[in-house]
Amino acid sequence: MPGTERRREIRRLRSRRKKTAQLIKRANAGTIEKAEAARKLRRMTPGAEVVIAREGLK
Repeated sequence: MPGTERRREIRRLRSRRKKTAQLIKRANAGTIEKAEAARKLRRMTPGAEVVIAREGLK
């Protein structure tokens, strides 16, 4: 086993935060459509609706 469940959970959370920030940056820069970024966020994280509303990706 590569570590305790808590360590794996923290690693998943950190990578999710990094990926979320990257998607938001791309959406705001215009290199990806906002609807596509919102779709990917919904698939990636359970708290996506809060992030989408905060960033105005609807």
